[in-house]
Amino acid sequence: MLKNKIKNKFSKYRFEIRHITIFFIVLIMFQIILAFIQKSSLNQYLNETQNWYQKHSAERLAIITSTSMELLFENLIQQKFLNDLEERKIISSFNVIVKQQLLQKSVNDIFLILIKENKLYIIDSGSELHNFLRNKLEPFEINKNKYTEEVSLFLRHKSAMQKNEIIYSELHNNETFNILVPFVPDGEYLGVMFMKITPNFNFITNEVAKNFDNISIIYSILIFIGLLAIFLVSSQAVKERNEARQKLFEEHEENIKNQVRAEKESLFTKRIYHTHHKAEKIIGFIKEDVRSANSENINELKKKIITYSNFISRIIYDMKWYDQAINTIINPMFRTDINQAIQFIIDNIFLRISSKNDMFEFKVNLDERIPKVHVNEFIVWEIIEPLIQNSIDHGNKKFINICVLTNYNVENNLTTIIIEDDGVGVENELLQISEQGIKNIFLENKTTKKMENTNSGYGCYIAYQMAVQRCGWNLDVNNKKEGGCIFTIKIKN
Repeated sequence: MLKNKIKNKFSKYRFEIRHITIFFIVLIMFQIILAFIQKSSLNQYLNETQNWYQKHSAERLAIITSTSMELLFENLIQQKFLNDLEERKIISSFNVIVKQQLLQKSVNDIFLILIKENKLYIIDSGSELHNFLRNKLEPFEINKNKYTEEVSLFLRHKSAMQKNEIIYSELHNNETFNILVPFVPDGEYLGVMFMKITPNFNFITNEVAKNFDNISIIYSILIFIGLLAIFLVSSQAVKERNEARQKLFEEHEENIKNQVRAEKESLFTKRIYHTHHKAEKIIGFIKEDVRSANSENINELKKKIITYSNFISRIIYDMKWYDQAINTIINPMFRTDINQAIQFIIDNIFLRISSKNDMFEFKVNLDERIPKVHVNEFIVWEIIEPLIQNSIDHGNKKFINICVLTNYNVENNLTTIIIEDDGVGVENELLQISEQGIKNIFLENKTTKKMENTNSGYGCYIAYQMAVQRCGWNLDVNNKKEGGCIFTIKIKN
């Protein structure tokens, strides 16, 4: 009975793989953070210990060296009359003491700073020591000797050291100790012994840190293996439930497919609404031309009306088929003059608007050398017309200058079509590359219009689909530095 109660209690809570995964990741992160904190604390402790020990060892070395020099100095004072051999021995003994210390990697410099009759003397060799005792050594002069900084350090602490006879050490550049040891042979204060020592015990701290890293890695691996075992057991526990869910998902799969089909039909309907206004506008032009027909312009109007009618037929065909057959778009039998198509669109569609003089002006520069393309003439219309319309609709200025030009590069056999305006340009968001690898302006239902529930955002999409996906052309858009945007179509003939 108690067992069933406990089972029912826990069955209320649902644990999934993601919960276990998050728990797994959190524990690993905590272990990593803890390891870093422990490593940081250990390094701080080792650094503090090393700094103390470095100072202590440097001062001990300086005291021992100073004691040796004091003993040697006392012997010189006691034996005032020495022959040449004994003097050379004393000089050699002093040099040996100095060189023995300098042979150590940690000792950089060592010498005596002595005071005699209020004058300073620097002694760094046995011969100078002998000359000092015989009053033949030249006094030290500041700014004329290489030991200027060391003597300046001594002068700053001269009074305190003479009064208290204590060792003074100063850390320089976080690694070198400048040490002043009172020089007191036979109890008489004569000056100081200066030593520059750079003790290095990094090999000890590095070894300790290395061992700590090894222990941390082993500890982390053991924890990781334990957590991985928990993860595997837990994942197996939820596997059966996931299988049951999978069956449920399969039951809904057909419903999802039906939903996708419905969405495609909805989008297809929106594209129909997007193109129907073009047909209405063309029908209006046809009615206007029929009313203005007379014996003088009947032939010209006949050609124009036939072209309008063919375009309406193409629009109706687009409404009929979701995916048009490729041979109705590209076919060797098609020989379309791009310049002629552009000129017709400008003259007989955009320039027929009654308010055109107050809205926009066209500048056309067409290269007569461009070859004809094997593309349906009205597919060219569906590519060019939305791009020009985009410049008019989104220029956001009272008057827009639109420039349309074509160019043919004979060497590369490349035709270029450029449509540019002097409006405000395209919003930066629409120029960003989408997950599909194309700019947002060429995606379906992407627009800068603020009106909701409108079938907008299809002009540039249709132009891109026709130009790039169907005809294999290259279509791109960018903003100009001086303002406005520029559409570029490149056709490799």
